Amino acid sequence: MLIKNIEQRIKVNKVVSIATIAFAVFIVIGGFFFAYKMIEDSRKSIYILDNGVPVLAKQTDVLLNRPVEYKAQIELFHRLFFTLAPDDAYIKDNIQKSMYLIDDSGKKEYTNLKEKGFYNQIIASSSMVSIHTDSITINMEQKKFGFFGKQMIARKSSVITRKLITEGFFEDIIRSPNNPHGVILKNWRIINNEELSNQTKNSY
Repeated sequence: MLIKNIEQRIKVNKVVSIATIAFAVFIVIGGFFFAYKMIEDSRKSIYILDNGVPVLAKQTDVLLNRPVEYKAQIELFHRLFFTLAPDDAYIKDNIQKSMYLIDDSGKKEYTNLKEKGFYNQIIASSSMVSIHTDSITINMEQKKFGFFGKQMIARKSSVITRKLITEGFFEDIIRSPNNPHGVILKNWRIINNEELSNQTKNSY
């Protein structure tokens, strides 16, 4: 009878010991997981100084904002490339800024317009060129975009409105001061730039 009691106690002690070890392992793993979670959350917290006062700001998921950045990059490039004034230095400055956002397809289109005398006509006629963005479509799977808008050429005597439809591809690159969105446009081309209207200005 005594031997049986000893055996039962040994079994109970063994079960208690195993349960204690398992519980301890669970506590350790849970502690590591909790600590890792806290570290990850702290990395997403950014403090911004507002007049010397630290303000807590939360970092958002980059992937959620990426499509917005793609569209912003596409619009920025078109605005720089097609916003022109009758000033050679201004044109060169805008074109140079736009070239940081695109591959050599942008340079080819610039050379093509230059050879056609487009920029000389802008300067000679004292024209102002601007664009209006109607919509931008992006295909995340193919990394392809489409730009739909209008180009306005304001001359002394008239305002010419042209359709502006372009397409191309986009690719992620390292962010830099000249390319803050970290996106490069590739294989860009103008699909449609036909004239929509030519309105004569009223002269008084």
